[in-house]
Amino acid sequence: MLYKFDHDGHGSVIAEEKLAHLEPYLGLHYPESDIPKPARKLFASNWIRLIPNTHAEAVEIVPAENPLNHSPVNLTNSILRSAASCHTEYLHNMGVGASLTISLIKDGKLWGLIACHHQTPKYVSYELRKACEFLGRVIFSEISSREETEDYDYRMQLTHIQSRLVEYMSQEENFIDGLVKNQPNLLDLANAQGAAVCFAGNYTLIGETPKEEELDFLVQWLKNNVDEEVFYTNCLPNLYPDAEKYKNVASGLLAIPISKRNYVLWFRQEVIQTVNWGGDPNNAFELSYDDENQIENNLRLRPRKSFEMWKETVNLTSLPWQTVEIKAALELRKAIVNIVLRQADELAQLAHDLELSNAELKKFAYVASHDLQEPLNQVANYVQLLEMRYSEELDEDASEFINYAVEGVSLMQTLIDDVLAYSKVDLQGVEFQLIDVNTSLERAFTNLRQRIGETKATITHDELPTLMADRTQLMQLFQNLIGNAIKFHSNQPPKIHISATRLEEEWLFSVEDNGIGIDPKFRDRIFVIFQRLHTRDEYQGTGMGLAICKKIIECHRGRIWVESQLGEGATFYFTLPVRGRDRERRNGRKS
Repeated sequence: MLYKFDHDGHGSVIAEEKLAHLEPYLGLHYPESDIPKPARKLFASNWIRLIPNTHAEAVEIVPAENPLNHSPVNLTNSILRSAASCHTEYLHNMGVGASLTISLIKDGKLWGLIACHHQTPKYVSYELRKACEFLGRVIFSEISSREETEDYDYRMQLTHIQSRLVEYMSQEENFIDGLVKNQPNLLDLANAQGAAVCFAGNYTLIGETPKEEELDFLVQWLKNNVDEEVFYTNCLPNLYPDAEKYKNVASGLLAIPISKRNYVLWFRQEVIQTVNWGGDPNNAFELSYDDENQIENNLRLRPRKSFEMWKETVNLTSLPWQTVEIKAALELRKAIVNIVLRQADELAQLAHDLELSNAELKKFAYVASHDLQEPLNQVANYVQLLEMRYSEELDEDASEFINYAVEGVSLMQTLIDDVLAYSKVDLQGVEFQLIDVNTSLERAFTNLRQRIGETKATITHDELPTLMADRTQLMQLFQNLIGNAIKFHSNQPPKIHISATRLEEEWLFSVEDNGIGIDPKFRDRIFVIFQRLHTRDEYQGTGMGLAICKKIIECHRGRIWVESQLGEGATFYFTLPVRGRDRERRNGRKS
């Protein structure tokens, strides 16, 4: 029999030559326990293994232990060593009187065996054993050559696809587009029915894949359980039970990590197949006692007695991933990592240039605003002085014009102050520390105490969390949002509620009011600098408050938005990451 080992340890008979009356074993699979790892290790150490008589009595070695180091004698390379009792019993159950086994070794690993069985004892001479060893090497050389020829053609095909994908990625602004938008694409590299690229928290899907929310959990499982450069299985539900829900598209998984949170995934669908076993693999051996006393020392491992064909229907498995496909995925991983690193270098240079530009702009804003304040103060002072000295000579219109001038100067000064406040909100100014959000909210209440009293506003809030943030900016954020809710109140006294909900890696906050509401078509415009929805006669302000809120949230790596209808109040939502400081460290910032 020509016996080949599979990747999971079991083996199958792929060729045989036998007497006509014997039961055929061709095409049958045998469990790993039939030739366990210790036995395979011995086969890998010897090209030839001869058992001339399976019924022969073993001869005791004297002494049994080495008297110098008291270790058992190592018979690994001994042709004369007797077989284990379990193995000889296995041969007896198959009706074998003698056996000769030729090991087929490829790249230092046991590929398979040529197993020769004889029904009666048979001695094989040294010369004939050496001839068998030589023939075994010649035969396996031919087998390996055929395998490599088949692999070579497929390997060349995948190498071509891989080079095209690298070329596409280099040409695209976003490397992911290069993987999915052209032909050949990501699916062709691994002969998969579906693929997904998880990058920066977003999914790009092609072919048949699980849903994005299912991929979220799968990626989390990979992150917690897989450390290798590549992970592959053709029976994912057996390792990750949740995958049974989408076995039709992902019974097989091949995954390469680009970083700790970013993955490229390939999927193969379930292929239901029938496997023919040489006996029931679930009852491949048994434990029994040598005598009726059932003394523990007499407990023995016994092989099965039946080798009749036993059919098994295999579910929740896909076609196995070939070695050349796994290697192609690893090569693609290297290319993607190189492209991502190159883009990271470009982004780092761009960020440095932007920092220099922003620093100059901040300096300009600071100097310009201070230089503007002085002439504005002079205009206000001299106009008011003019009014005081010549009040009796000015008519009613002149006094009104002077008031307009003073109000204009005051508004200009307020705008300059707001621009200064806006320019001071930046990422480098954020001091991340562990803070109680309740404390920042209380400080905002203190600053708004007068306006809360004047409008008889009612403000409630849930118990708020502790997280990594900038204490002062968070207070400024709440002060602006609550101040707006008070300013834009309806005929009823303002009612405002602040709440917080924990999501996976961030907190979701909301500030809800019963005010005049906002037309949904303006929900993006209100966060733009100097944008106003009402005249200054209706509501005071410069239109900078929400722009400052948006900048504060962006500096904390969060999001802010509003949900509202006219006359139905408004709810402002914003998110804050749980681990703000960790994110800044990854970006090269100091906490």
